[in-house]
Amino acid sequence: MSLERMSLELKSINTIRTLAMDGVQKANSGHPGTPMALAPLAYHLFCEVMQHNPQDPSWPNRDRFVLSCGHASMLLYAMLHLTGYGLTLEDLKSFRQWGSLTPGHPEVHHTAGVEITTGPLGQGLASAVGMALAEAHLAATSGEGSPIDHYTYVICSDGDLMEGVTAEACSLAGHWGLGKLIAYWDDNKITIDGTTDISFTEDVGRRFEAYGWHVLRVEDINDLDALRAATQAAQAETSRPTLVMVRSIIGYGSPNKANTPDAHGSPLGAAEIALTKAQLGWPEDASFLVPDDVAAHMGGCVARGAAAQAAWTTRFASWAASHPEASQALHRRFAGELPEGWDEDLPSFTPESGKIATRKSSEKALKTLLHRLPELLGGSADLAGSNGTEIEEFGIFGAGAYDGRMIPFGIREHGMGSITSGMILHGGLRAFCATFLVFSDYMRGSMRLASLMQVPTIYIMTHDSIGLGEDGPTHQPVEHLAALRVIPNLHVFRPGDANESVEAWRCALRRTDGPTVLVLTRQGLAVHDRARFAPASGAQRGGYILAEGDGYGEALIEPEVILVATGSELELAMAASAVLHQKGRRVRVVSMPCKEIFLAQEEAYRHHVLPPNVRKRVVIEAATPFGWGDIATDEGAVIGIDTFGASAPGPELMRRFGFSVENVVATAERLLTPPAP
Repeated sequence: MSLERMSLELKSINTIRTLAMDGVQKANSGHPGTPMALAPLAYHLFCEVMQHNPQDPSWPNRDRFVLSCGHASMLLYAMLHLTGYGLTLEDLKSFRQWGSLTPGHPEVHHTAGVEITTGPLGQGLASAVGMALAEAHLAATSGEGSPIDHYTYVICSDGDLMEGVTAEACSLAGHWGLGKLIAYWDDNKITIDGTTDISFTEDVGRRFEAYGWHVLRVEDINDLDALRAATQAAQAETSRPTLVMVRSIIGYGSPNKANTPDAHGSPLGAAEIALTKAQLGWPEDASFLVPDDVAAHMGGCVARGAAAQAAWTTRFASWAASHPEASQALHRRFAGELPEGWDEDLPSFTPESGKIATRKSSEKALKTLLHRLPELLGGSADLAGSNGTEIEEFGIFGAGAYDGRMIPFGIREHGMGSITSGMILHGGLRAFCATFLVFSDYMRGSMRLASLMQVPTIYIMTHDSIGLGEDGPTHQPVEHLAALRVIPNLHVFRPGDANESVEAWRCALRRTDGPTVLVLTRQGLAVHDRARFAPASGAQRGGYILAEGDGYGEALIEPEVILVATGSELELAMAASAVLHQKGRRVRVVSMPCKEIFLAQEEAYRHHVLPPNVRKRVVIEAATPFGWGDIATDEGAVIGIDTFGASAPGPELMRRFGFSVENVVATAERLLTPPAP
């Protein structure tokens, strides 16, 4: 069939295919086969199904689209170009090049129309569950006639469904009955290593039915009528999410590479592209061709999107007239703004409060914040009581109770992390999730992506050291603080007393450009006397001078030695400081709850806290010493742990691993003792 005789629908689909081939070929890098296979589905969603306005990609009530198989990024870029999101042909020609708007995998906040960063398989679909959760919650809490009413559409691959994170998240989606979540599985039966028969032979449909999903099948992705019927049936199912199993052929149209792994992860090659274009009825020598009638046809999404948004704006205005406070709050929340006075009545603590675990002071702060911030919600991986996240008074989120603000994630740490990112990316919500610090290992993939995406998730991670005691080394984090601190753009906040934990919440909620981990103790900690020592507000700068000798004042002394501590070890540093002061030593105690924030301060402040000429420093943290060399200096020492912990009462473990006043004092005195002649 020639280009002239081709139907406009097929010509549009083949335009998507050829743009994907040409972009990957020009970059000499990428994945052409999946975009070629998925072109009919992308056309169907963007041009026939989704309510979206290319001229306003942040319209709150747009349908969300997630390309979970992010390696097929040229599919999305072609659609964003053809439907009017501002990507040019030059952008497509710059695929995978330095500074381009078309990186190898889609990146949110980088390219207009990209809702989420995808690439690590499974993350997109799992986060889409969070987007659907957010839609359901906002609709349920906006009052009668809510203006929030849209779908979340996902295209996912074999690889997405093999990853464990999707099992966790999709199990929850079915349990919650998220009927506005519709996922299309590209069942092409090909992976990089070969056909899926070598590793993936389960009955996916029955698995998802067991999760509580509505499952549909489309036998040929090129059958637009079948796709339309499946989508209509999915939209009609309001009480269950839907998985549409779509059979496709990877590299569709390629005479020699279709339906083979060769079409997956490398360019087709100029000769094969010419053969493929001929097979598709396309001019063989045309590169990055967009026929005029295709440009006009697919560009019609702009006018349709503007009309859809205008109709919604009218609907919103009508709703706002009867819900003025709710509409103002919704505007504020989608703008990412906090209400005035949101932190005015946060709790404060005195020494008379007795010893308080930072997980407990965090819980008090959280409950106060939940009253102040209706957009704040979240939950725990089956550890709510232990994590200090029991908020039953605000209702439990679930099927038929989408207004609840406590989310029982069950024992699904990785899925929990991805879902929470999706909730925030949707807009209108601030979200937290919680587990033990040692189980951050299970969440690392989702935490890394949240950091990359600049998503301000709040991770509550308790039982933060060997101080938790008898559970033993399987539950005692040793390397986890260092492992989290090396993730760019992640703030790791380990408060040293109850008041610092409140300040950690302030910092976490003020942050809009990345996530924060609140690392909290199981054991009780002394509350430092803020009338005698520095105010806890210093924690907002990541590190601050807590004490000079036996107090704190404007007339700062020149210290001989500086004790730097985080978390539960701050109490130990203060006790050791008192002993050293009695011995006539000039000692400073620095609390450093968040190293990342401290290192981002101006040089003058950092030198004020840690004078460059005072190089006798002792860093105290019940974790691996890795990463503290820049603070301790070559003339200092780090009191940490180089092994796993053990099963014993927490105080005994602390003493046996060297976290005692005697050891801190001895270490400081050793640094201060001149070497023998």
